[in-house]
Amino acid sequence: MNDRGTMMTDIRTIEDKVAFEQQCPWSERSRPVTVYDMLRRAADGHGTSPAISFQLLSDPRSRAETLTWQDLFTASVRAANLFRSLGVGPKDAVAYLLPNTTDTVIALFGAMIAGRAMPINPLLNAEAIAALLRRSEAKLLVTLRAFPKTDIAQKAAAAVLMADCVKHVLEIDLTRHLAPPKSWIVPLVRPANTIRHGARVKPFREMIERQRGDRLEFDPPSGDSVSANFHTGGTTGLPKVVQHQHDGAIYNGWCGRIAVLKSEEVLLCPLPLFHVFAVYPILMSCAMTGSHVVFPTPAGFRGEGVFDNFWKLVERWRASFLIIVPTAAAALMQRPVDADISSLNKALCGSAPLPLELFRRFEEETGVTIIEGYGLTEATCLVSVNPLEGERRVGSVGLPFPHTDVQILECDADGTIQRRCEVGEVGEICVSNPGVWPSRTYIDDERNAGQFASGTHLRTGDLGYLDADGYLWITGRAKDLIIRGGNNLDPALIEEALAGHPAVAFVGAIGQPDPVAGELPAAYVELIADAQTSVEELQRHAAQTVSDRLAVPAHIEILETLPKTAVGKVYKPDLRQLAIRRVVDERLRNEGINARVGTVREDETRGLVAMIHSAADCNESDLTRILGEYSIAWNLLKSS
Repeated sequence: MNDRGTMMTDIRTIEDKVAFEQQCPWSERSRPVTVYDMLRRAADGHGTSPAISFQLLSDPRSRAETLTWQDLFTASVRAANLFRSLGVGPKDAVAYLLPNTTDTVIALFGAMIAGRAMPINPLLNAEAIAALLRRSEAKLLVTLRAFPKTDIAQKAAAAVLMADCVKHVLEIDLTRHLAPPKSWIVPLVRPANTIRHGARVKPFREMIERQRGDRLEFDPPSGDSVSANFHTGGTTGLPKVVQHQHDGAIYNGWCGRIAVLKSEEVLLCPLPLFHVFAVYPILMSCAMTGSHVVFPTPAGFRGEGVFDNFWKLVERWRASFLIIVPTAAAALMQRPVDADISSLNKALCGSAPLPLELFRRFEEETGVTIIEGYGLTEATCLVSVNPLEGERRVGSVGLPFPHTDVQILECDADGTIQRRCEVGEVGEICVSNPGVWPSRTYIDDERNAGQFASGTHLRTGDLGYLDADGYLWITGRAKDLIIRGGNNLDPALIEEALAGHPAVAFVGAIGQPDPVAGELPAAYVELIADAQTSVEELQRHAAQTVSDRLAVPAHIEILETLPKTAVGKVYKPDLRQLAIRRVVDERLRNEGINARVGTVREDETRGLVAMIHSAADCNESDLTRILGEYSIAWNLLKSS
């Protein structure tokens, strides 16, 4: 079947992918050209079908709001017209600092149509938010009006005070999602926002309702124009801002339609709308298929009561498709399946490796088929996925999507290809597809230098290999990002904060294995000669100075000397080995398992491998279960 219908294409093998690509080049595929075109087609084809739903509270009986595809198209056009009326041009950024709400989606699409959207993580501190506003030269910020139990409004005001580029602030009031008596109480307990800045503050919903929603009052964007800027982790501690074109956004939706989603699915998506996973593979795919996406609570998985009510939410919405990350899967397995989830068929898991034991347990207890995939912000997300109808290879991130070319290469620093790796041989994963913008990926030109193999393939910084059947396997990361529950954390944030302590000489931050989050930040510290401090003092210092609270180290350890390279750079592989030994040995000891980590070795295809020495009386099934909760490779060496 070609891609002109709304049904999935039957791609089971790498040969099927290649044959499908040969039918038609990407440039000639029948598809929307821009996000505006995509929404217009969704409204025309699925106008009365539900598009997005949002509930403020996690109780499955609580009040919810649903917009049809026609509603969403009309509201997005209104928002786009509003942004243009406030001075936003086609190349200007509209930033939003928001949790998940109906209006967040409207602001996102409106910004993509009027100029370029700039989602910002609300967990960042005001200084980091201000830096992103300045870097993107955002003229307008959409954020929350002050509301109980959140400080987003206060952080937004503080950030705007430090970002003169922002001329307008549009506020979203969550009170309208509450029913009496709670809606009566909010005005009485609304926290004060006393910070004064120079931008004009106006109510978002009141302002968009004054705009026309039947057509744009300006020329729509072109497919090669920039639709969004997303920030991602870097190695310098400064935010890296990535540029996405409309064509890349459409490609993600197209991939979802032909390879992941059936027509008119119901997706439960508790992932944040400042992350590419929720915006591109989810929202764009839903628009391309007329599917319905549900956002439970503003904070998604972090929302109060979401995990406890999760299966009841599946039952309420009759969800057929679940969006998860390993952190969420681990938390859900700590709770009983206490509702009718017979509507649920599949779950798409990304952002971090899913431990084998957790994978098996989740499928066994829920009856849901887990599909693992791979993507990254620099590629407008999607790269590969395990085929729905073909063979799922557990531990692999599947086959590259059609019109995605994955090569395993060894490159010089300037991107010159030195060698193409053989089948099964580990090298750097390099990607070319419609979501990759060669030499223009980062908003800063200097960041693009050396990032493309021979000028065409994005160097992901991830290490992996392709097997004989074309499946992609990830073995490690050339870059040092810490992935905590799908959140990319820059170790430089931790290192720079702790290096500011007067007793600290060197810092190395790495991700230590964790059964729930996948990784947790850990920091190893070498003190200045004759200086004294304590772990407790360093922990307090980190809590006060690390800009992203998710990056505050879960473990800090003072070493006499940090391992270093010949040029004096902290050698992080040794630190990762220390962390694996410490975490695993402590867990085995606490569980009463008579085993320990002997050494941690570097394996060419498996990365770091823990060599587990077990006594003759060790319960091997318990040992296997415990180790299976971690995303680490291991070998068992039995004592005689």
